[in-house]
Amino acid sequence: MIEVTESDDPRLVDFVGLRDAQLRRGAEGRFIAEGYKIIERAFAAGCTPRALLLQPRWLDGLRPLLDAHPDVPVHIATEAMIERVSGFHVHRGALGSFDRPAESSWESILTGRRVLVCEEIVDHANTGAIFRLAAGLGWDAVVVSPGGADPLYRRAIKASMGASLTVPWRRMAHADDLQLLRDAGFTVAATTLAPGAVSLPDYQAPEKLAVLLGTEGSGLSEAWTRAADVALTIPMTDAVDSFNVATAAAIVGYTLR
Repeated sequence: MIEVTESDDPRLVDFVGLRDAQLRRGAEGRFIAEGYKIIERAFAAGCTPRALLLQPRWLDGLRPLLDAHPDVPVHIATEAMIERVSGFHVHRGALGSFDRPAESSWESILTGRRVLVCEEIVDHANTGAIFRLAAGLGWDAVVVSPGGADPLYRRAIKASMGASLTVPWRRMAHADDLQLLRDAGFTVAATTLAPGAVSLPDYQAPEKLAVLLGTEGSGLSEAWTRAADVALTIPMTDAVDSFNVATAAAIVGYTLR
């Protein structure tokens, strides 16, 4: 247990400047768990802890985990101090730094039956929500495109309620990786508003299905839509032009689970 009184304490290096763009793409070989519950779920997922930065009130609840990892430094600080160090408002004053786990292999992902594939979805809250619904609806894996948000950035993990630490996932090297899914027997389905798309309630899902979800701004790209075996659309009124991608993913994920 290390009481922290100075925000420039060199022992806090894992927690300094957590808005840094490199952290948003996982360049530091670690991830940050924000909040008591997410820290618990990171431990439960078998992630290797590096250090914790906590208000004193969380010590009793985390005691069993801390006792099981006696070599992990636990920095104790006030809420104000934690926010000065990290550079943002910390949910309930609890941060954990963990080694970043490896992405799942293509081999393990391709053995599943239901996969969500995210094309350039850049909002961490949307990414986290997609992982949360994948876990809740029993989808086997999530694949993210090269420019998509990092599922292990702190905001994505928080939005997923820790699901991005347990749902198998990996990042594509390039768009041609879609062919890996098709070669493994997946039907690739595009979600789109384009005319001629099959209405979701009318679609009979095959044994193995990969659903493509488009970016927040313009939806699924023409290239990815052309690469799909089938185009699906959610019936809706003309009162709005589209659903938020996480909402659409939930509807599609529930219907085709």
